[in-house]
This record gives sequence, structure tokens and C-alpha cells, in this order.
Amino acid sequence: MTGQRWIHGHRLRRCSRAVLVACAFVLSGCNPHMYDDVPGLHDVRRAEVPGTWLGLDRTKVVLRPDGRADIRLLDGQEWDFDDRWRLSGTGTWKLTGERAGWSDGRHVLLTLTSRTAVATRAPEPDDPPGPAVNTTGTPRTYTWTFELRRDDGKALNLYFFFGDPDSRSTYVLRRSRGS
Repeated sequence: MTGQRWIHGHRLRRCSRAVLVACAFVLSGCNPHMYDDVPGLHDVRRAEVPGTWLGLDRTKVVLRPDGRADIRLLDGQEWDFDDRWRLSGTGTWKLTGERAGWSDGRHVLLTLTSRTAVATRAPEPDDPPGPAVNTTGTPRTYTWTFELRRDDGKALNLYFFFGDPDSRSTYVLRRSRGS
């Protein structure tokens, strides 16, 4: 009996430590998965990428088979997202296997080479009040690095992290049904 209590007591202490560590993460605002590896896709073929890709708030990216791209209302990635500018214009894209983003898989690099418009994303309701967005400071050219993943139906999705990359908040583009 004494051995069982000790084992049982040891298990309770181990469980209590795990709960305390989990609570510490939650209370300190840490994401326990923020340093996990980002899964990479290695099997993506170039022919899978061209098409029309749609995102939130009327974002539209058309990737043409010849490597040209049309971009409408695409937000900046990672920390640039916090500046709330949205870019439109034309550019180029390429599928690369080089280490370019957060995963060791393939990536789509999308480069805006000719900016035609700048818009401002409305602040979120819980954002603190701040100064108006200064669109004169927005980039004239910009390169996005899209990570790649497949949804449950095995359809390809393009995404990047926005805000603090450690938060793992994703900005996802999905292929248009007609594309």
C-alpha cells in the first residue's frame, strides 16, 4: 500500500507540476507552440500554383502560368501587417525550394514590382486608438513569402504569418472555385 500511495502521490505531484506550467504559459501570454517547426510541403509542383487566390476583405491574387502576377488589396506580412496598408499592383511569382520562409519546404515568392494603389485596412474593434495610417510610407515594391499547406481535401493553400510571427496567426489565400 505504501508503495502505491507513493506512486500515486508521485503521479499527482507530476500532474500538478504540468498544470502549473500550463497555467504559467497562459497567464504570461505565451503560446506553447510558438517555436514548433512549421510543417513544409516538398511535393508541390509548379503547375499547381497558377490560378486565382482569394483572401479576406476582397484580397485577390492572380498567379499566371508565365510567372506574372496581379495583386489586389494584399496586406503586409509579419510585423508589416500591423501598419494596416494593403497593396495592389502587378509583379512576378516563383515557386522555390530554397529556405525562404519558416519551413524547410517549398514556398511561393510573390514580388510586387509595380504598385498601382494603396488602401488602408480598418482597425479591429479591440485595437487601441492610434494615429491614422500614413500611406506615403508604404513600400513601392514588396516581396511576400508564402508558406504552403494542404487542407483536408488536399487542396493547396498559400499563407503567411501576420503580426508577431511567434503568435502563428495565419493569413490564408484559397484558390477560387473557378480557377
